[in-house]
Amino acid sequence: MLRRIPPKRWRNHGLARGGSISQPIPTAGLELLRREGIGFEINEEDRVLPKPELISRLHGKEALLCLLTDRIDADVIAAATRLRGIANCAAGYDNIDLGAATRKGIAVSNAPGVLTETTADLAWALILAVARRIPAADRFTRAGLFTGWGIMLMLGADVHGKTLGIVGAGRIGTAVAVRARGFRMKILYCSPERNDRLERELGAARVDLDRLLRESDFVSLHVPLTPETRHLIGERELALMKPGAFLINTSRGAAIDEAALVRALREKRIAGAGLDVYEGEPRLQEGMRDLDNAVLLPHIGSASFETRSRMAEMAAMNLVAMVRGQRPPNCVNLP
Repeated sequence: MLRRIPPKRWRNHGLARGGSISQPIPTAGLELLRREGIGFEINEEDRVLPKPELISRLHGKEALLCLLTDRIDADVIAAATRLRGIANCAAGYDNIDLGAATRKGIAVSNAPGVLTETTADLAWALILAVARRIPAADRFTRAGLFTGWGIMLMLGADVHGKTLGIVGAGRIGTAVAVRARGFRMKILYCSPERNDRLERELGAARVDLDRLLRESDFVSLHVPLTPETRHLIGERELALMKPGAFLINTSRGAAIDEAALVRALREKRIAGAGLDVYEGEPRLQEGMRDLDNAVLLPHIGSASFETRSRMAEMAAMNLVAMVRGQRPPNCVNLP
């Protein structure tokens, strides 16, 4: 039986040259474009465009608004002859060949800042969920296995009074650390630059990665994906962690060698992990879904109505500037 392939749905909105939007975005972004009088063409299907279709949709367009699941490589950039800018609706932009865009004089922008607090909330949700075994306890109860209170039932780990290690003390890492104040946690952080706020307000100590891994009960990753941070946490680093420690990742999946992490979790060399991002996303590392000491989320760090709407508005405002031949507010590459 042949699977029915739905028709491709694209819609023009006052398109002269304007911009192309690769996937559906919150209406707040579209409304901003309409208010600013910017024509655009949008893919209304919830799917990532194959490269040939993406290239065809950029023909004659001056700007592209894309999501982090869109791969904007050198081929796409070379084929877009009129393109002035790429507005990424995400804080990161490792999905875009920044070098190729820069060499062609194409501005690349992101949506920083607006997702900081929401992603920090999600990191804390993972900390609490994995430490107190919340998903397992929920499944246990729903399955009708709860027959009464028991002193050994669903034992987890305390969070209050423990040591939290922040790897990457930028906006989100700082926001996660600040939330630890209510749990009376000791804060260690590893960052290329000193974070005066964390040291002043929380008495945090800046340490190297090895010491942070050895001493922390919870390790939370908040690094951009670069050649230096790819597999930042691997077999060696996992071996440094305490047997009772938990690893949290809301940054980029490839910051962790997931094959090594699966082995460490399976062998109980660390207590658990809370992950919102994955190395081969959306594919999970083999064996990951079978682990009862891992909490796995579908990349929802910034997934609140308010934050995703603000992200769409910021990306749209960047696109407006690009179409008008101006420097976008959140340009990450051109001087």
